[in-house]
Amino acid sequence: MTIARIASFAFAGIEARPIEVQVQISPGLPAFLVVGLADRAVGESRERVRAALAGLGLSLPPKRVLVNLAPADLQKEGSHLDLPIALAVLAAMDLLPREEVAGLAALGELSLDGTLMPVAGVLPAALAAHERGLGLVCPAAQGGEAAWVGGIEILAAPDLPALLNHFKGTQVLSPPVPPPLPPPGTTGPCLSDVRGQESAKRALEIAAAGGHNLLMIGPPGAGKSMLAARLPGLLPPLSSREALEVSLIHSVAGLLQGGRLVSAPPFRAPHHSASQPALVGGGARARPGEISLAHHGVLFLDEWPEFPRPALEALRQPMETGTVAIARANAHVSYPARFQCIAAMNPCRCGHLGEPRQCHRAPRCGEEYQFRLSGPLLDRMDLCIAIQPVPHAELARAPAGETSAAVAARIATARGRQQARYGEAGPRCNAVADDATLRRTLAAEPEARQLLEQAASRLGLSTRGHVRTLRVARTIADLAGCPGISRAHVAEALAFRQRSAEIVAAG
Repeated sequence: MTIARIASFAFAGIEARPIEVQVQISPGLPAFLVVGLADRAVGESRERVRAALAGLGLSLPPKRVLVNLAPADLQKEGSHLDLPIALAVLAAMDLLPREEVAGLAALGELSLDGTLMPVAGVLPAALAAHERGLGLVCPAAQGGEAAWVGGIEILAAPDLPALLNHFKGTQVLSPPVPPPLPPPGTTGPCLSDVRGQESAKRALEIAAAGGHNLLMIGPPGAGKSMLAARLPGLLPPLSSREALEVSLIHSVAGLLQGGRLVSAPPFRAPHHSASQPALVGGGARARPGEISLAHHGVLFLDEWPEFPRPALEALRQPMETGTVAIARANAHVSYPARFQCIAAMNPCRCGHLGEPRQCHRAPRCGEEYQFRLSGPLLDRMDLCIAIQPVPHAELARAPAGETSAAVAARIATARGRQQARYGEAGPRCNAVADDATLRRTLAAEPEARQLLEQAASRLGLSTRGHVRTLRVARTIADLAGCPGISRAHVAEALAFRQRSAEIVAAG
């Protein structure tokens, strides 16, 4: 009594852990059993496999069909195990060559008529199959996603009959090709649409050039969301390594569109009603959250104080380490989360603090609203800018500003200086440079250091705030093309830091 085998994968974070689907058909009362710590979706695959075989005119033999998912102590989740179970059952019925099936890995969901439905995690599965010298069987809709991994045999089939015909030799499945990447260039709305707001646009340029966190405080309609929406058009494209990291996360989340790799920095803007698991990741299956989907990109948090307090506090550790660890009783997974936080908020609940039509509870209204944000969280914001609405008369006469393409060119030059300074294996931008690397490459003038020390004492900056101010000053110097940090660079960085320091001190 032989056993048919085929490989598949279970996902822990962005890691594809190999599992083996084993099928044994033995004499006994008719039964179709699935064992091996399978969740409900995997258990229901029995009925989908049974219906798909019935669509082929086949039926399970009147025997005991046992499906074992090894290793048995690893939790198996998701509908992607439908296809490997079906192929292993067909091999156990001697309808497919067992030796050929044993050299493949498979994942895909079966519909009742045998059509293969897309599933999450094809890209990390293809990488894992390549490492183990296996071919990969996946739905035709995701063949292009798997094709990004070269050097492996990929069978991308539209349905189960096409796979059977391929193994029989009556039909040949064409190897899939990777879909073309979108052409590089400025995407999204242009920065020239923003009239006035020169200091805010300057802060946005510095934030984009160094990957710094930015907080914008201003009344409703001042242009905070408008400025944030133009940030993606200022950022340089992802490197090959970064694009692969981001695409792996989006693949596990089932968000890769048409199998295309993510080549531009992602921009995520969750609603302020988002829960803590939705923001940082988690849930029953420990899925990636918004901060991981924004890896190497931007996380925009509009109406920042309106987010649940536990969700905001959960951002503190990932903002420092660039990873988020999700611990559950039955799972412990980590996701990359090196994101740039852009936050926007009103000065108070009514939004009109400091305006001619002030609320009647000023300044208490503003204090209570801003105190929803903890000091440690505000301390992680590198730049803080107060935005005031542009008067209507000035708005009509204000000329169009610089285009996103012009500003993006300066940012790309500044990023190039950072890359040359840190090396290919070093930090990708100033915001993520560690303390030792920053001190080694700082090149600050004595006057600049003296100014920062005096200001840090007067503003009550923490050690973190002191280092983050240095990083911002380093970015300002990169934008100016200066090899070292001067007093003027530190002064501008302190001007952007002062507002958040005042809020922290008041709290």
